[in-house]
Amino acid sequence: MHLAFVQTRCQAGLLAPEVIVEIHLGSGLPGFQVVGFSESATRQIRGRVRSAILSSHLKWPDFNITVNLAPTEQPKEGPRYDLPIALGLLVASQQLPPSSVAGREFFGELGLDGGIHPFRGSLCAVLAATEAGRECGIARHGAPEIAALTGGRLIAAPDLLSLCAQLKDACPKYVRQETALDHDAVVYPDLSQLKGQPLLCKALEVAATGGHHLLMTGPPGVGKTLAASVLPGLLPPLPEKKAQELLLMQDVVGLAASDTPPFRAPHHSSSVASLMGGTARALPGEISMAHGGVLFLDELTEFPHAVLNQLRQPLETGHIRVNRAQHQHQYPAQFQLVAAMNPCPCGFAGDPDRRCRCTPDRIRRYCQGISGPLTDRIDLHITLQRPSPEFLLMKSNGEDHSSGHVRARVAQIQRRQRDRQGCLNRDLSGDDLLKACLMETDTEGWLIDAVAKLKLSARSAHRRLRVARTLADMSEERRVAISHLKTALIFREAPPGDDASAI
Repeated sequence: MHLAFVQTRCQAGLLAPEVIVEIHLGSGLPGFQVVGFSESATRQIRGRVRSAILSSHLKWPDFNITVNLAPTEQPKEGPRYDLPIALGLLVASQQLPPSSVAGREFFGELGLDGGIHPFRGSLCAVLAATEAGRECGIARHGAPEIAALTGGRLIAAPDLLSLCAQLKDACPKYVRQETALDHDAVVYPDLSQLKGQPLLCKALEVAATGGHHLLMTGPPGVGKTLAASVLPGLLPPLPEKKAQELLLMQDVVGLAASDTPPFRAPHHSSSVASLMGGTARALPGEISMAHGGVLFLDELTEFPHAVLNQLRQPLETGHIRVNRAQHQHQYPAQFQLVAAMNPCPCGFAGDPDRRCRCTPDRIRRYCQGISGPLTDRIDLHITLQRPSPEFLLMKSNGEDHSSGHVRARVAQIQRRQRDRQGCLNRDLSGDDLLKACLMETDTEGWLIDAVAKLKLSARSAHRRLRVARTLADMSEERRVAISHLKTALIFREAPPGDDASAI
């Protein structure tokens, strides 16, 4: 009887619980069984592992082979267990010394030629193993990036035979940590391309500075889609924790790694599962893939009502819990919602140059697709008009209006916000919001009067107060003034009366 134990990890959302691969070589007729796996899955594992061992000029053990992945109650799937199973067979058959796998974890899919291939979730597994103080054996492809992102000691090899040779070496060669990601890989349109839209440029800077959500309404071709794609270029690099969460989710779903603020623009035909997360494995959805960046919903009224209502809780909490039959995982979802819509089905309601063909009842039904609680969670509402034709040939306005210049200002102000309160203004709540929004006595009275005349709920008033705090930060003022409150109100609706000063 021969036994071997090899450590690896499974996938559970963004976590990677530890799994021990137990190999038993017993007497009797040769066979191969993986406890807890179906017959078809066992045949697939046996086919890959046996072909990889024989192609590597190693001996397949002719025993009654039993493989157990402990703990058994943890759901396990995928080809990530090929490599630890193959190494366990080699240790149990005394082709590898037990010391070669002691204190190490192994992950990887095996090809029929013995090659080691990467798999989804490798970054989560290596990060968890590194935090546990263990070395890792993985595929060579992508190993330098993983080593740089996790800081782990990795033994990487292109195939099983090469890995065995390194494991037998008393001083194996570890992967050198190189620059993990190309920060200039993603290029977004520049702010200077928005010509003749000063209100839109101001709203984008306010949204970027405080992390506020934005709703744009205007006729077709006014620049709503371009403005949404400009916003990620105004955001500074992600904080370390948020960048790591984004990289882990990208690894889980199989996307290319990038720690720049993401821009996700799902189509309005997207299902609840694709937007919020789902499938049988409870994978993250679009709102989680936009973590730290921008989620752009174009043609907002075309999205199903049930889909849009699912956004309300993540907008408040910054995370989403995806529940399926065998999987329940929580994913971060702290994104900036940018939405765009036409004022009516034909798109020309309120346009001084084009006649709207829609009836009032049709316009009402068109706008009913967006619930009041959802729009109430969007801090900035702006209505756009088509710019004058002379702006089409106008050159850029200089560096002050470029994305790079604005991004530098945004980064500086966001640092001050985090130093002052530990988060962006968008995430302020309760006493922390009142503590951050210092006001004079007359300013407090003005705000109370405005809230009463506009009949605002407590949540609506707090959201406008957060925007006012951002405007004060942009003006480098310690206290929130009446002018900041007026601007915050105008970004949502005109104050009561014909003039803002009437309040």
